[in-house]
Amino acid sequence: QVQLVESGGGLVQAGGSLRLSCAASGRTFSSNIMGWFRQAPGKEREFVAAISWSGDTTRYSSSVKDRFTISSDNAKKTVYLQMNSLKPEDTAVYYCAARQSVFIQLEVTDYDYWGQGTQVTVSS
Repeated sequence: QVQLVESGGGLVQAGGSLRLSCAASGRTFSSNIMGWFRQAPGKEREFVAAISWSGDTTRYSSSVKDRFTISSDNAKKTVYLQMNSLKPEDTAVYYCAARQSVFIQLEVTDYDYWGQGTQVTVSS
């Protein structure tokens, strides 16, 4: 099993920044790809970004590309999501997820482990 714990969420004004962290523990060798997803009220959970533990492979959704940056610290087993130029439509619960396969995928069902989520609220 892999345990994931997110932190760093909060309330921020539009145009502001937040950095989310996801600490992985347990059988982390079972996870090769780490992803961030988000779920807004009344909407389905959607892909935001993903990265390999080595950091050499990343993928972003079109809605956050050029505003968000995902990074990984393999030594600390922690993944970060730096969110800049935040918009009210970025308001959601953000979830960290881990995938055993070495290939980045974008679907919720492709990920094996999930954190509890952290709330991000962007006010206008």
